[in-house]
Amino acid sequence: MFNTVLELLKSRNYKAIREIFMDMNEADVAALLQQFYDDHEVEKYELPLLFRLLNKDVAADVFAYMDSDTQMMLINAFTDKELQEIVDDLYLDDTVDIIEEMPANVVARIIKSADAETRKQINQILKYPKDSAGSIMTTEYVYLHRSYTAKEALDWIRHVGMVKETVNTLYVTENRKLVGVLSLLDIVTADDNDKIEDIMEDNVISVDTLEDKEYVASMFSKYDFLSLPVVDRENRMVGIVTFDDAMDVIEEETTEDFSKMAAVAPSDDSYFKTSVFTHAKNRIAWLLILMLSATLTGAIVNKYQSAFAAVPVLVSFLSMLSGTGGNCGSQTSTLVIRGMALGEIRMKDFFKVMWKEFRVALLCSIILAIVNAIRIILVYHGDTSVDCYKLAFTVSMAIMATVVLSKLIACMLPMAAKKLHLDPAIMAAPLITTIVDTCSTLIFFTLATIVFDIK
Repeated sequence: MFNTVLELLKSRNYKAIREIFMDMNEADVAALLQQFYDDHEVEKYELPLLFRLLNKDVAADVFAYMDSDTQMMLINAFTDKELQEIVDDLYLDDTVDIIEEMPANVVARIIKSADAETRKQINQILKYPKDSAGSIMTTEYVYLHRSYTAKEALDWIRHVGMVKETVNTLYVTENRKLVGVLSLLDIVTADDNDKIEDIMEDNVISVDTLEDKEYVASMFSKYDFLSLPVVDRENRMVGIVTFDDAMDVIEEETTEDFSKMAAVAPSDDSYFKTSVFTHAKNRIAWLLILMLSATLTGAIVNKYQSAFAAVPVLVSFLSMLSGTGGNCGSQTSTLVIRGMALGEIRMKDFFKVMWKEFRVALLCSIILAIVNAIRIILVYHGDTSVDCYKLAFTVSMAIMATVVLSKLIACMLPMAAKKLHLDPAIMAAPLITTIVDTCSTLIFFTLATIVFDIK
């Protein structure tokens, strides 16, 4: 599609481009225009030209799907009138999202282009903490009075619905206080004279404006909501969080957790838009910590030089032990962190999780130890330089201890981090692997010195 539009653009066949845009979804159009922005061989002035070919009814939706760099480039290319038209057609939460990503001079233009009421609503949302429900909500929802009949409610929806972000879920308020909720289907299927208060659900689930947005997003998964009302401390309704905004939060939080689990500081920009220097800065701190902590393993190895000298073959099992311990810890930490994120595991489950992981570790370690013992006996049976049975026993016992220890550490550290109000994701594979490496090396050589009677 990109090459087709590019050829039409070069031949100045704007009518054909407009027809192509009309047959495409807004998100697909945004992705296509994003390609023009990212392609270094395309002149930058062509992107505003393409955007102006869009039907005005969909231009704002396409604009909302673009990334902040492309939006900023277009804003700088817009006339004041064009910018005002875009801002007027954008949903309020999309406008706020754009403002939060833009430099001060661009923000000033956006605010200037908005009408007085929109400016007031934007400022209201911007005052909430960044990670709160208030920061991701929109004030564009449909409210009804409990005294309305179904017919009156439908007339009101027809009157205001076109400028609201969603009409699937409707909220009943009294003196701005949230008293009920119902769906559009409830009204459409009711008799014209049925009262709203008779068909509404008065047991409403809502969130406070200061509630953590990650918790808000989890409620959409739990209750299958399309939107969620946001109220202040006096239960006065101030806005709603919609499903698409909840999905954005989940994506953002998941990306952040993946970064921390890989021992990388999270970045707001995409991979290619993050500079080499920033990538290095985001990674070097954890690499230094992990490298310096790994020196403990080196110190232990140096301490047991006599074990190497007496039984040289011992060194060949070090990487297997550390790798097994790291893999076991990674498995457990991933499952525990996921369980905590989904609310399946809570702090009161600390000892319950430890007991479960201990039993899992015991089963896994026994199987690994038996297989490893058989392998060592088969390989070293004819080797007169080492007692294959002692070697098999030593390595197998070390594997069992390493697996049990790594799984217990991997389940305890994320929960301990949560207790200390830290992100459990920072206690993921890299850190656990480093700790387990040190412990498994110490266990292995301690066992070896005892079994082989090394002084």
